Amino acid sequence: MNYYVHPSSIIDDNCVIGEGTKIWHFSHVMSGAVIGTNCNLGQNVVVSPKVVLGNNVRVQNNVSIYEGVICEDDVFLGPSAVLTNVINPRSAVSRKSEYKTTLIKKGASIGANATIVCGHTIGEFAFIGAGAVVTKDVPAYALIVGNPGRQAGWMSEQGQKLHFDKEGNAVCSESGVAYQLKDNKVTRK
Repeated sequence: MNYYVHPSSIIDDNCVIGEGTKIWHFSHVMSGAVIGTNCNLGQNVVVSPKVVLGNNVRVQNNVSIYEGVICEDDVFLGPSAVLTNVINPRSAVSRKSEYKTTLIKKGASIGANATIVCGHTIGEFAFIGAGAVVTKDVPAYALIVGNPGRQAGWMSEQGQKLHFDKEGNAVCSESGVAYQLKDNKVTRK
């Protein structure tokens, strides 16, 4: 075994867990889950069957990741973030054939207590603020806040708010990397 599992956690058979990953207290990784290298799963995390976590994914305490969720590399899931997989759940109605895919793309961050309603894509390096409720697709580099979630700006890959000039140019205050805003899309220059 080339990953760490705290003795209080349960790892079912038929999981794939990458080298250097750490799974902390009271967590459960279910059969069929795929977890990449160098991931960190905090306390009380559940990873359901068929969930895919890329490399270097950070999952903070009290997050349940349900079937239908795919996280690409370098995703951050904040404490108590909620990721749903059915649009209209009912206790007495089985909807297992209706799970929706939620794709969280490379480098995106989901803040503490944010809710991601299933069936949407969170773009690369998007930043979902604490407590936000996401009910639609989110563009790459977008900053989303509130309930319902609304765009409040753009973020750099370092997690710094970008301030664009009249020509659509911005520079990350932390990294010095330049970005371009054109046709309501942000790209690195």
